Amino acid sequence: MSVTNWAGNVVFGARALHRPTTVSEVQELVARGGPLRVLGSGHSFNRMADTGGDLLTVADLPRLAEISADRASVRIDGGVRYGELAVLLEKEGLALHNLASLPHISVAGAVATATHGSGVRNGNLATAVSRIEFVDGTGEQVTLSRGDAGFEGAVVHLGALGVVTSLTLDVRPAFEVRQYVYDQLRRTEIDAHLDEILAGGYSVSLFTDWTSDDVNHVWLKRLETMSGDWFGARPADGPRHPVPGMPATNSTEQGGVPGPWHLRLPHFRMEFTPSAGQELQSEWHVARENGLEALHAVAEIRDRVAPVLQVSEIRTVAADELWLSPNYRRDTLAVHFTWIADTDAVLPVVDLVEAALAPLDPRPHWGKIFTTDPLALRSRYERFADFQALVRRYDPAGTFRNSWQEAILG
Repeated sequence: MSVTNWAGNVVFGARALHRPTTVSEVQELVARGGPLRVLGSGHSFNRMADTGGDLLTVADLPRLAEISADRASVRIDGGVRYGELAVLLEKEGLALHNLASLPHISVAGAVATATHGSGVRNGNLATAVSRIEFVDGTGEQVTLSRGDAGFEGAVVHLGALGVVTSLTLDVRPAFEVRQYVYDQLRRTEIDAHLDEILAGGYSVSLFTDWTSDDVNHVWLKRLETMSGDWFGARPADGPRHPVPGMPATNSTEQGGVPGPWHLRLPHFRMEFTPSAGQELQSEWHVARENGLEALHAVAEIRDRVAPVLQVSEIRTVAADELWLSPNYRRDTLAVHFTWIADTDAVLPVVDLVEAALAPLDPRPHWGKIFTTDPLALRSRYERFADFQALVRRYDPAGTFRNSWQEAILG
């Protein structure tokens, strides 16, 4: 068997890939014992999902979209992708509070790693979860709801607690979004107005290749119309793609044309290859109050960053209470890097970026490439010991344990 992650930089060492079609089958597979890991859409860039045992995917579970009587939540299966769920919700006049850059990823996988969209008032995607249902390491079905002991630890779980079979998400009435792109935002404007710039829309992304101190493009996803220049940046004269050289037709519609939330909040269309395809990714989260310092730190080493970079994206995420969320109890500025697909060339630069950001206590995105010392990483999460106890409770025999988890969790 040969299975790789989405980027192709990880070839999983599993003996078999199981595709159960019912929750009972999931329980039976887990009850046999490990090693066992769950594979989502494969959009992780490290060995989080790797195992020398067996892989399990819940992609073939029956699709589930149960809207609550008060229309405030939806219960979904563990295998659905955001692009699929969004279409179902839109038909019901409902929406999620935010989406990631690409709609191709599975909801359960994104939640497990605290994947996020953008917006100073928007929590990451995991913050929409009000109930989680999973098969634990003993094969038992567990349900935890918001307010239950351990719930805040179980939502962002890194695949360490079990197999998520269902999630219940908060929803809101559907809404329209307009997407505007601006070219060439000057460093002087960023230094003087970073907070205002990042709060300039429902969701805001700054894209730069770090070849200069300026930002190449600003993507504003707004509920209101706008016109003219913006902090000195000029409106784009046509559609853009975040990654230089990629076709703009792959990107969601721009130019301020109003459209449904799920066709504007992502950067990429569901029907096309997201991002660049051949790439590696890293991302670090710092307190938003230290955002400008973080950007200056990366700018100091841009001569090393730029040669191995396709594009860098700067976004914000609101604080939350989820124990292993990089946004735990701090409003966040996230600095994302889409690297070239050359691990040997990229890893030394990852080390440099981590060293540059180290004084700011950066928390890496769990599903991307980082080299942070595990002891230092644990120290940046005040509830880390509580999470370790949660793992011992729900996976006492280490059914879901792998070498990546051994290094991170200890």
